[in-house]
Amino acid sequence: MAATPSSEARSGLKLISPPVVYAILMLAAPLATVLVYSVMTGEKGAVSLPLTLDNYYELFTKPIYRALMGRSLMVSFFVTAATVLLAYPVAYFVSFHVAPSRKSLWLFLITIPFWTSYIIRVSLWRTILGYDGILDSIVMGLGLSDTQPNVLSHGVLSIIITLAHAYAPFAVLPIFVSLEKVDRSLLEAGQDLGESRWMTFLRVTLPLSLPGVIAAVLIVFIPTVGDYVTPELIGGGKTPMIANLMETQMLKQRDQAMGSAIAVAAMTIVALISIAFVLWNRRFLGGRK
Repeated sequence: MAATPSSEARSGLKLISPPVVYAILMLAAPLATVLVYSVMTGEKGAVSLPLTLDNYYELFTKPIYRALMGRSLMVSFFVTAATVLLAYPVAYFVSFHVAPSRKSLWLFLITIPFWTSYIIRVSLWRTILGYDGILDSIVMGLGLSDTQPNVLSHGVLSIIITLAHAYAPFAVLPIFVSLEKVDRSLLEAGQDLGESRWMTFLRVTLPLSLPGVIAAVLIVFIPTVGDYVTPELIGGGKTPMIANLMETQMLKQRDQAMGSAIAVAAMTIVALISIAFVLWNRRFLGGRK
């Protein structure tokens, strides 16, 4: 007896209901709670009625909030650019110049940083970049400078270096997957037609690998905007970002309404930038077909 459309629909609903329930409980419900909190009145470590937009008004009128959001976006932009520019050659080398039997080994080595805690990796960069640290010892030992550079004292620069290292594997892997899908015969055809290796790369390899680059950009950009551990440990709390302000409002000042408003505003800005980036790249890719 053939299954009726209604029975097939019920079977489909039963199949997807567990992940739907999980998504609602773990994703939608917390986001909805933060959104509701952001338009409530915060006082004495709690939120209460009436509903108000004062939190958003304060958020967009006080210079300190705009400055921290701007710094977070700037740091995330430079981290993303540095990470992708450094990750692409690594992924290209593994994809095109490493024997197929050894590619898994190389990918295994790239993921080694994940074996240690993120906080431990950040703390190690304090030892490398800090005053009288490893970098200072190398520079002074080679006679490259009479004074210790102490990169850690340059808050934004040290944060960018640390985040770029921490998120490098996230950029390498999607780019590698995209490069693996490039048809090698297209590269051979380009060179047979007289194109140089560089022009073949620009006209064939790079455009075909752009999906991986776009994925790497989003994977790195979105979480680095909300990173608060690195500015706290590396910058010593002297170079805060928007997530540090969020943590201060939520846990120290116990103003959950204002902290939620900051979170909603930051998520909205990051989402708009990410969507605009994806749409721009779709237009670009469509123009190359």
